[in-house]
Amino acid sequence: MTASAPLAATDRVFNFSAGPAVLPESVLREVQDEMLCLPGAGASLLEISHRDKLFVEILHDAENTLRSLLGVSDDYGVLFMQGGATLQFSAIAANLLRGTGKRAEYLLTGSWGKKAISEAKKEGEAVAIYDAKETNYDRLPGASDYTVSDDAAYLYYCSNETIQGVQFQNEPECPASVPLVSDASSDFLCRPLPVDKYGLLYACAQKNAGPAGVTVVVMRKDLIEKADPSIPGYLYYKNHLDNDSEWNTPPTFAIYVLGKVARWLRDDIGGLAEMEKINREKSSSLYKIIDESGGFYRGHANVECRSLMNVTFNLPSDELTAKFISEAGANRLAALKGHRSVGGIRASIYNAMPREGVDALGQFMADFLSRNG
Repeated sequence: MTASAPLAATDRVFNFSAGPAVLPESVLREVQDEMLCLPGAGASLLEISHRDKLFVEILHDAENTLRSLLGVSDDYGVLFMQGGATLQFSAIAANLLRGTGKRAEYLLTGSWGKKAISEAKKEGEAVAIYDAKETNYDRLPGASDYTVSDDAAYLYYCSNETIQGVQFQNEPECPASVPLVSDASSDFLCRPLPVDKYGLLYACAQKNAGPAGVTVVVMRKDLIEKADPSIPGYLYYKNHLDNDSEWNTPPTFAIYVLGKVARWLRDDIGGLAEMEKINREKSSSLYKIIDESGGFYRGHANVECRSLMNVTFNLPSDELTAKFISEAGANRLAALKGHRSVGGIRASIYNAMPREGVDALGQFMADFLSRNG
């Protein structure tokens, strides 16, 4: 592939950023059309009150579309919060661990799990019952690799680690007596999900469901009711449930866009089963190039743990990695540099990454290999 001409102000690259990340172009155009004046509002969505009837309808539509996509029953609350995963690290432990006399148990499969357990330890006993640190988090546990206590406060895991590119293919084994908790931030809505297996799952939107600013929390209502009301207000899930996610001013714009992304998944894609099929086709095409490169491209994650969302791999040298990133950028393939803890390349191919973008990257990888292998 040859280098492209400099980008014009309105040219779009294929954006492989891990987050904030690519959004569906049709959604961006809808937002663009409504930015100046939201139909029926006489003002921009950015300007109207969160108490305005039009915004409340937008919030409820976003919630109802998510419930429909995921099959969320009335036994669960769907909350729209701020603070990203970082706030959830603390809120989960405050609501489910504080004052229980129990211990929280964590499966550590990458960088985000490590951050989560660090915050949980401020609220009570939190232990890693599995940690893949010795292999730089290139794998996931099998059922025989850990044992969950029957009386644990909860079992926590990150379903997809963006940095290492490892993803659980199924929910980890967990006793029925223990709430299963998941950070689903980077693979939320990429496939169907058995919500009824969870006590709580959450996702900050900027990976796969919308812009930065809103975090979706799906939590069993009975667990919400059990938390200590002395928890600081914003961390106390019951405040958000009882006030329809408007205990404080919610992130109105992010919720508005998330609702549009959810409708895009429902109406344009055809639901989460179809989205999963597309995602498997996209990721498989890149992993095939890696596997057939004769070791020139070396995947970080073990084959059986590979992520549908974040394809991570290394090249034979730092010099070739730098050359790959530079030449990819010249060909409008952006944000491919891997995280410093893993190095190499990270291609984040979330739901909204079109097949054309994945095909362009695959073509570039094959061409780069032929010239440098």
